[in-house]
This record gives sequence, C-alpha cells and structure tokens, in this order.
Amino acid sequence: MNSVDKRILQYLQKDCRLSVAELAEKVNLSASACHRRVKILEQAGKIEGYNARLNARELGFRVMVYVEISLNSQSDDCLSAFEEAVKQCPEILECHLMAGEADYLVKIAARNTDHYERIHRKTLSHLPGVAKMKSNFVLRTIQAWEGYLVGEK
Repeated sequence: MNSVDKRILQYLQKDCRLSVAELAEKVNLSASACHRRVKILEQAGKIEGYNARLNARELGFRVMVYVEISLNSQSDDCLSAFEEAVKQCPEILECHLMAGEADYLVKIAARNTDHYERIHRKTLSHLPGVAKMKSNFVLRTIQAWEGYLVGEK
C-alpha cells in the first residue's frame, strides 16, 4: 500500500459516497486508475464494505448499553455455541471476545430501559453458557469511532 492508496482510504473514510471521478480528482489520478486502485483495495480486504452511519437517538434508540458477559465455561464448544447464538440476535449490535474479567463485551441499543430489560430477560439471559452479566449504561458519548484507521483524523 503506497501513499496514494492511503489517501484514497482517508477520503473514503470521510465520505464513502464520493464518486470515482471526485475521488480521482482529490488524489490526482485518472478516474480509471482510481477505480482500479479502489477495486484492488477491496479485493485485498483493505476495504470491507460501505455503509451509512445511523443516528440511534433519531431512530428511537435512546439507551446504549455495554454488557459484560461471563460464561460458565471457556471450552471451544461453549464459546462456539454462544457466538453462533449471538449472530442470531438482531438486538446485539456488536460482540467482542475479551481478555480480562468478562469473556464477551456486547453492545445493545434499546428504545428505553423497559426495552433493555426485555432484551436482558428474553435474549441475553437465554444465550447458551451465560453465567454472569454486568450492564453498563452509556450516559453520554464523548467520542465515537468513525473509522479513522489511516492517517490523521
């Protein structure tokens, strides 16, 4: 990956809706050369996809919760069963296998605390192998990750 590729990634991180022509102009390439480089970055796995960043509050999800989940076993079977079940839960926005006190960190968006309670009781507590859960409610987001992995913010 050279400096032009890095600049392409920087511009796409800021606005993935740029046309190839606009992107090419910003990085001083022809449109066809720029298009070729973007395709190479996609095929190499440097670009996984493109998406819109949604405003959870504006969509009615006023409560963000990070849940630390500990399992009753760390066997491969237990971890695999938990992970497969998580993939079937649309309420779970993110799930990370962790090193530390908890086995997993799960991110949930809920409409309100009543909605989160239903998710806690009906979904999270029924996941396979769950031994303990600790809910951490977000009061205010100071800085959210916006995908800046290449270059300056």
